Amino acid sequence: MLAKTAIHGAFQDASAGPPVRFTRRMLIAGAGALALAGPRVAQAAPSHDAFTELLQRYVVVSRSGLNRIRYAAFKAGGRAALDRYVESLAATRVSALGAPDAFAYWVNLYNAVTLQVVLEHYPVASIRDIDLGGGFFSRGPWKKDLVTVEGRALSLDDIEHGILRKRYKDARVHYAVNCASVGCPDLAPRAYTGGALEAMLEEGARGYINTPRGVRVEGAGIRASKIYSWFSEDFGSESQLRAHWRRYARPDLAAAIEGARRIAGYDYDWSLNDAG
Repeated sequence: MLAKTAIHGAFQDASAGPPVRFTRRMLIAGAGALALAGPRVAQAAPSHDAFTELLQRYVVVSRSGLNRIRYAAFKAGGRAALDRYVESLAATRVSALGAPDAFAYWVNLYNAVTLQVVLEHYPVASIRDIDLGGGFFSRGPWKKDLVTVEGRALSLDDIEHGILRKRYKDARVHYAVNCASVGCPDLAPRAYTGGALEAMLEEGARGYINTPRGVRVEGAGIRASKIYSWFSEDFGSESQLRAHWRRYARPDLAAAIEGARRIAGYDYDWSLNDAG
């Protein structure tokens, strides 16, 4: 069964604010932490070493630009350790963390719980085939409450859309959270941490945009991931989106994006990112 550990405390979504940029001052002061009820007593960031060890063991980094996961081996040899890691995150008072550490916490929680879901139902051809319900029209595992943090039961959608996107307003979150699909940005082979957050977000953006499943130019048209269509509000207008792509693209791709007359369409591959 999926680990679901409750801890006490009232949980509230933070109000929307300006985009969070992880400056040196913020790293020191922990400014802009996720607002939660209760006294604000500083807490050291939780260790994510156990998650990094699992990712190093089971994520296969490919030169083709697609990281795959050895789910069969993970299920056989790493499931118990993954459950313990999720339990440790659920026992963390995230309200006391600074902004970079909290951002890293939520990304790791999302990715770890997604791995739990896949391992619970593996073998499976696509994460969309894992129907956990959670809503009248829902399909897949994203709307069901799967973990409890500071007294609030959370679904994967709650973590991604209700916390990460709402609080931090940083489009690069889409390169950090992984939905276990070929079309998704890579699952990083190491856990996110507050200290490495900015570098890892930048690395994730570059890594995805410079792969064909991220952005490619065919003739006079651009074909891109449906992520940019699904979450267009996060990336802005077409001109803003093109500027975002060019910022991270290799010089040849950036020039092709600049010269392309239109966005021809969006694609996404929901096949499981399974290394076998």
